[in-house]
Amino acid sequence: MKKHLTFIAVFFLGLTTTFSQDTYEFQIVTVIESIVPSGLGRSRMLTTNEVRDYKEFTSTRTGENDKRNKSNREEIRVKGFDETKLLNFFNLGGIRFQNIAANDAIVTSKINEMSTQGWELAFVNSGVESFGGKGDGNGIYITRYTFKRKK
Repeated sequence: MKKHLTFIAVFFLGLTTTFSQDTYEFQIVTVIESIVPSGLGRSRMLTTNEVRDYKEFTSTRTGENDKRNKSNREEIRVKGFDETKLLNFFNLGGIRFQNIAANDAIVTSKINEMSTQGWELAFVNSGVESFGGKGDGNGIYITRYTFKRKK
């Protein structure tokens, strides 16, 4: 009989842990690094200090009775954010490996700080934007670091 009671207790304990779901909050850190020759671009690391509810800026379209959100861009803009200066990949002499290493040190510092605050790095997404046409001198390298922590 004791074995059955122990089994039932362990079974229900397992069910409660299986069905309990952790909720997380997320924070995104965006790093934009200029790949504009001659050091003319701007490189930054950005972290928002404000919260926006996406529902306030979302429209529902069904075909017949579209509900369009009439919010303007000014309501969407976030004015409270941290902006950390980074160095550009290029200067007049070409690619600057010291600049890349300096940026890595700064981004690593941010990641370490977030970790001490209980944030866990969950995802990293990156991409490059460059026209690449004749005489093009524009481009950015963007990386988004998505952190999460339990609420």
